[in-house]
Amino acid sequence: MQQQRRQPELVEGNLPVFVFPTELIFYADDQSTHKQVLTLYNPYEFALKFKVLCTTPNKYVVVDAAGAVKPQCCVDIVIRHRDVRSCHYDVIDKFRLQVSEQSQRKALGRKEIIATLLPSAREQRKEVEEKRIKEHLTEKNRTVSSGPSLLTVFLGIVCVAALMLPTLGEVESLVPLYFHLSVNQKLVAAYVLGLITMVILRI
Repeated sequence: MQQQRRQPELVEGNLPVFVFPTELIFYADDQSTHKQVLTLYNPYEFALKFKVLCTTPNKYVVVDAAGAVKPQCCVDIVIRHRDVRSCHYDVIDKFRLQVSEQSQRKALGRKEIIATLLPSAREQRKEVEEKRIKEHLTEKNRTVSSGPSLLTVFLGIVCVAALMLPTLGEVESLVPLYFHLSVNQKLVAAYVLGLITMVILRI
């Protein structure tokens, strides 16, 4: 006789809750953001009941604050901000999404979602853009200040080697004649080496 598989007993509060997004941002000057949508996913093989709670229910309207979601399905929960005033700017409110089995009352899992009202979407975008520019400049300065480039170091080594080679006219030298440099060539090498030294010291 084949035994039926029993579903493991679920511990209260330990069931992971999958909801997106986990943060709601409303902009006072952008009416299209006054309505936000939370999507609750149910990846499990049993149906879930859900309930949405809020720390400041007088500021929000939650459409279908309680309901059910079928196994391996999702449901959208609409949240509207109905008290858009300057006194609420930058105040963090919290929503709590609780889920349970349809046949039980105890909450198997919960998830907190934060909500914030900001004064202007344009100002927010401007701040993000300014932050991005600052990060780019910081990265650029870090790259510049990280030290001399490989090309600069290579040129410096070449100039030092050129100055160490014998000058044309020196007889007692073990270095082949075609490696002997003229005085003018050595002067050029010394000049370039001086420029490279200045560049390295500035860095």
